[in-house]
Amino acid sequence: MSESRRDLPQHIVFVIIGASGDLARRKVMPALFALHARGFLPEDCLFVGYARSDMNDQSFRMFLADYLQCEELDDAACGLAVGQFLKRCHYVRGQYDSPQDMRRLEQRLNEVATGEKFNRVFYLAIPPSVFLTTCESLAAAGMSGQTEEEPWTRVVMEKPFGHDRASSDELVTGAARVFDEAQTYRIDHYLGKEVIQNLMTLRFANVVFEPVWNRDYIDHVHIVWKEDLDLAGRAGYFDKFGIVRDVMQNHLTQILALVAMESPFQLNPHNVRDEKVRLLQQVLPVRAEDLVLGQYVGATLPDGHEVPGYLADPGVPDDSRTATYAAAVMHVHSPRWRGVPFLMSAGKGLNARMTEIRVHFKEPDHGIFKPFGARANAFVVRVQPDEAIYLEICNKVPGSGMRLDVARLDLRYRKAFPGRIADAYENLLMDVVRGDRSLFIRADELQAAWDIFTPTLHAADEGRIEVESYKFGSNGPAGVRRLAQRYGIDDGNE
Repeated sequence: MSESRRDLPQHIVFVIIGASGDLARRKVMPALFALHARGFLPEDCLFVGYARSDMNDQSFRMFLADYLQCEELDDAACGLAVGQFLKRCHYVRGQYDSPQDMRRLEQRLNEVATGEKFNRVFYLAIPPSVFLTTCESLAAAGMSGQTEEEPWTRVVMEKPFGHDRASSDELVTGAARVFDEAQTYRIDHYLGKEVIQNLMTLRFANVVFEPVWNRDYIDHVHIVWKEDLDLAGRAGYFDKFGIVRDVMQNHLTQILALVAMESPFQLNPHNVRDEKVRLLQQVLPVRAEDLVLGQYVGATLPDGHEVPGYLADPGVPDDSRTATYAAAVMHVHSPRWRGVPFLMSAGKGLNARMTEIRVHFKEPDHGIFKPFGARANAFVVRVQPDEAIYLEICNKVPGSGMRLDVARLDLRYRKAFPGRIADAYENLLMDVVRGDRSLFIRADELQAAWDIFTPTLHAADEGRIEVESYKFGSNGPAGVRRLAQRYGIDDGNE
């Protein structure tokens, strides 16, 4: 047995519900293949897809084949790994709300997983609108299983978890009638990214940071998420949710929790998530005056390419007010952070693709170097692309006279840690196999995150918050600059 397989549970079957969808094809199944190819899964691991599409085992394997990539294997070894993986992939066609179809799925599982009692992971790669009916069908077919005693059953649920606090509570309560909290893994793939997982290590394993990680030394924090793309065929989904629900309430709020939380008593799932919940419960609900919403319009890019506006997408209603950009100033009402503004911004159709956490420190009190070009320090964690951590510091420029400039102490992940960096889904799926729920969202954590945004989301849904226009390929609407200036924050052109 490979060293990487030691101490793992044996006899596991992954059941991907919604297996014909884009998420399963582009993310979940390639991540499972990568784990298989690297020897991180039990040798007898099985993969069963379930969806409404008309496919059989062979067509399902063909459907997946082009998305299975070998990053560390030569062509011969890659071909062997792909063949082995696809032989273990099976498909069952059925409706999500049909207990009868789920019983056929159960029968098929018993057929392919012969000779042993298999642990089961149900991955719900489906829209939240069918979460509850799917869970109820699984329960009616007797497939909800048990918690930890082998053979166990675990369920992975993809965001979005509702569209406000009430609908989220309904999903949590309904799913809990089938799968208890210990079985439930609410996934946010951003928490599987190596740089995000490293945030607690940076803060609590390096004594140099903790003394200055507070309101006495930090002026403001900017968590920024940018995409330079349009909706790329996802308009039907996106228009129902918008950028706040799609990115800010989950991905960026999870980052905020890790940046601002207190140190857990121990590094275990319960203590880590306790501290995240405690922090989120101290974040005041976003006020309408601290929120800027935008929607991109068509533009001509520097290369002459014409890009249509959001409303020109055939999947978007002509009168849609859905925001493709949002910026909010968050206030953490705690002794450590009181008075420090956290600017959170996210947008599509912007001038770059990147995700960064920028911690801006205060300027020195004495200011003796300010006439020579001194600037405040900044600590930056770049999540994507080209993962990096760097510290901006002031230095004297070599030569006569006194002139200062900013230089970077720079750690590039791919240079410092040569070799393949695992995909976020790979990391999180391995945690599901191990039963480690540290990086998955607990029910009370979900409640606290929705409480931050629900009031202003309702105001926006009712048309009580203006949605500004901004050109595709720009840095977003003008309102974000005014918001940032009001709090003395860098204007977002970083």
